[in-house]
Amino acid sequence: MTDVHIIGGGLAGSEAAWQLAEAGINVRLSEMRGSGDMTPAHQTDGLAELVCSNSFRSDDAEKNAVGLLHAEMRDLDSIIMGEGDKHRLPAGSALAVDRDHFSNGVTKVLSEHPNIELVRERIDTLPDSGLTIVATGPLTAMTLAESIGAATGEDSLAFFDAIAPIVHKDSINMDIAWMQSRWDKVGPEGDGKDYINCPMNRDQYEAFIQGLLDGEKTDFKEWEKNTPYFEGCMPIEVMASRGPETLRFGPMKPVGLTNQHTGESAYAVVQLRQDNALGTLWNMVGFQTKLKYGAQADLLRSIPGLEDAEFARMGGLHRNTFINAPKLLDREMRLKKAPHIRFAGQITGCEGYVESAAVGLMVGRMVAAEIKGESLPYPPQTTAFGALMSHITCGADAQDYQPMNINFGLFPPLEQRVKKKERKEAYTARARRDFSDWQRLLIGQPQAA
Repeated sequence: MTDVHIIGGGLAGSEAAWQLAEAGINVRLSEMRGSGDMTPAHQTDGLAELVCSNSFRSDDAEKNAVGLLHAEMRDLDSIIMGEGDKHRLPAGSALAVDRDHFSNGVTKVLSEHPNIELVRERIDTLPDSGLTIVATGPLTAMTLAESIGAATGEDSLAFFDAIAPIVHKDSINMDIAWMQSRWDKVGPEGDGKDYINCPMNRDQYEAFIQGLLDGEKTDFKEWEKNTPYFEGCMPIEVMASRGPETLRFGPMKPVGLTNQHTGESAYAVVQLRQDNALGTLWNMVGFQTKLKYGAQADLLRSIPGLEDAEFARMGGLHRNTFINAPKLLDREMRLKKAPHIRFAGQITGCEGYVESAAVGLMVGRMVAAEIKGESLPYPPQTTAFGALMSHITCGADAQDYQPMNINFGLFPPLEQRVKKKERKEAYTARARRDFSDWQRLLIGQPQAA
């Protein structure tokens, strides 16, 4: 007997299924990949496949909002964080994972769980009854997207998300490139040499920028032409069009890096980050692009150190669909017009792997509480969970709602004045204290004095 139907086996759906199953609730998890259907960006039928970067971004819970979210998710027994930690790769202070081992791990745990029925099937319409979580992500099939539009009375919103290229390490010229983390920062699994750096002088950089502007781009269909990009995953050619120095102050910034071959600083630097446990594949950090493959390969091979680069995957572009959550959902993530349906993950307008999984975690717990007739206290907005959930349900202007990563701008201001350099630590200290108090409420223990 199924208690809850989850549509979508990405990060959010997988996390929601885990939370419900661990609460003793029977789940039907429907995933269309593996049934003969595939999205434009996925390459496997594995659950929680990472289609863009292999990084969960900073793991620093003291100074970074997403690192704080990592810590809160670990405290709530997140399967995404658990498997991420198991398959961690060197990446300085960031949490990067072997994408294949990570996805395989999530798939194995969920498919073997006695309370989860994993079904490879495509769902085309929203169910008329029964507790349902829609976690189909940014690549929701058009048939289901149309059903959601019909149920909400709203046209689906959309933007484009770009994918970075992946390079075979043995094709990188290490006589030109070198290994170093920015500022020699050492992470839990690293040695201060977690990135491959390719240097550019001024002439090379300016030629590269011109190549970006002149290169042949992916054609858009008529309905795609006015669709905006998400600022956090901007194609490099779009950044270049904003000014010749934009990339040099973004993903190609040279600060904190010294060429190990010359002892000098470069004018600009292209960084690559390890993408698999074997260390054979490295992705180009921040190099999402919509250049056509031929133009893309030629331009990327103009980067010093990548003259003979072999690509395991070229960059790409895919459509990203999300709903106007502040207008359509209540604080429990229920569709106001059909409260048996909840939404979770990127389709709600959060952005990022970790944020998507966090929303899935919270929605799973909300449904579990409803089934058990229990009250689930809402996480304080001073916590990473509370700030993210508040942004989705009520913290943004419904007339201009846009996807958002977790950041300290979503948190309430500090109660006292704090020096700017100490502000992030103050936000995280308050969050950890309030999160601990909230956890005690969840298990019925008194709050700390």
